[in-house]
Amino acid sequence: MATSVRLGTAAKVPLLGLGTWKSPPGKVEAAVMAAIDTGYRHFDCAYVYQNEKEIGEGIQKKIKEGVVKRDDLFIVSKLWCTFHDKPLVKEACQKTLTDLKLDYLDLYLIHWPLGLKAGEELLPTDDKGMSISSNTDILQTWEAMEDLVDAGLVKAIGISNFNHEQIERILNKPGLKYKPANNQIESHPYLSQEKLINYCQSKGITVTAYCPLGRPDRDKPENRSLLDDPKIKEIAAKHNKTPAQVLLRFQIQRNVIVIPKSVTPQRIVENFKVSVKRPGCCPSWMAWLLPAQQAVILSHSSEVLFRQEDRAFSLCLLVAY
Repeated sequence: MATSVRLGTAAKVPLLGLGTWKSPPGKVEAAVMAAIDTGYRHFDCAYVYQNEKEIGEGIQKKIKEGVVKRDDLFIVSKLWCTFHDKPLVKEACQKTLTDLKLDYLDLYLIHWPLGLKAGEELLPTDDKGMSISSNTDILQTWEAMEDLVDAGLVKAIGISNFNHEQIERILNKPGLKYKPANNQIESHPYLSQEKLINYCQSKGITVTAYCPLGRPDRDKPENRSLLDDPKIKEIAAKHNKTPAQVLLRFQIQRNVIVIPKSVTPQRIVENFKVSVKRPGCCPSWMAWLLPAQQAVILSHSSEVLFRQEDRAFSLCLLVAY
């Protein structure tokens, strides 16, 4: 079982990374440093998370300590919706690079397939509380993303929260220079995304699953948390693993990159145990695999009534992610 997937023709991205969504300033720097000490080399960031300066501090401290080199790391960030206008894309990327204290990004994604009015507000709304679109053509935004590759600011470019039709639009763009290398989407057993994942992989587009452990912070008391699902707890007990490790293993086993978020050192270490390499031996995840029957159970555990392909991109979803 591989520990990484190839991104395009050259770079490899570790199948396990640290997510930083909702990782607050004051905690995220320490979390990044703890993750690097644990062995993480892949970090998922975004302008809209408003914590890239602290992430950059943590990365730089570990580089200065000699724990890692820049080339050892795979750093991802995302273009926010208010920067979709073609002249603003480079500006947004340079802002992220400055905050992260880096010369380049390994992967830069368009965070959502719709643009919002440019300006200081992350979520501009009118007097009725409705989001204000920029009416930017995503193909123009993609051209500006391609320019970032040519300028050496990013190694690869990709997308996030794009559905089948939106991806096809980019792939069929006249004069396309670089196709998306990655599509980052919400995915877990309650939102398996099997059809979309299979489509992306058939086109040579890697897939990253955000919220691979579900959304326990958004679960209502009457709704069962994914981590408390009896099926998942039963599978975990059979393998002497935690429910979180089973959920991460589920994605990795189908060649999907996972970026679980945590600022708790114990959980950072626990999550990494699905990918840690033993000295002189194979990765420890080779010692346990989810049997096909269990993987099928997880793939068909959906308790929600929508899929990414049918999702409407509304203001409420932008606030949620």
